[in-house]
Amino acid sequence: MKSTVDEIRERFDNDVERFSNLETGQSATIDSPLCLDLIAQAAVATTPNPKSILDIGCGAGNYSLKLLEKFGQADVTLIDLSRPMLDRASERVGEATAGRVQNIQADIREAALGAAQYDVVVAASVLHHLRTDDEWADVCTKIYNALTPGGSFWIFDLVSHASPAVQSVMNERYGDYLIGLRDQAYRDEVFAYIEREDSPISALAIVDHLNRAGFAGIEVLHKHSCFAALGGAKPV
Repeated sequence: MKSTVDEIRERFDNDVERFSNLETGQSATIDSPLCLDLIAQAAVATTPNPKSILDIGCGAGNYSLKLLEKFGQADVTLIDLSRPMLDRASERVGEATAGRVQNIQADIREAALGAAQYDVVVAASVLHHLRTDDEWADVCTKIYNALTPGGSFWIFDLVSHASPAVQSVMNERYGDYLIGLRDQAYRDEVFAYIEREDSPISALAIVDHLNRAGFAGIEVLHKHSCFAALGGAKPV
């Protein structure tokens, strides 16, 4: 059985300090700083001068902060399960923008986003908590509808592989990365909570969901082992 929403919320409630570091807060995810920067650059190039940003699963606000570095001022809406994460993100993001900062404690599956509200949406290391194709389809459609025409949606996340043989190779490579980062016990700890909490799908499956929702200009910005950064835009 996978972790419940409440169990996932509790883990993140107790991990705010680690996620508050822009460079090392997600060191367990391969190429996290690189993908943070790639997504910010792609968002700037695709949707210049946004007035509003939505950060889904915002954690301590690292993606919003990086976007604001590139964009300058904007209104920011933060969504997360964890109230302590939201409080920290609101504090940090509020110091980085003169725009309005709103936070919403919610599961993206249940959050009401409205229509044409946001110019850029990011979702970093959060959508792997979706459990079914129907949930992916619903969330991608919700985000598409919430974007303004010309707005863009960017994802960085854990991904799976259709081939069991390739999945085994990628797991081994990721395990070696985690051992190098710390030790074998840490590798086992990370793999255990992935098994307990996460339900990743392939990068190609994510592209398919984005296509079906109506996104255009879909790009895979980066893929390394079990992690990928990708996104697309809502046509004008």
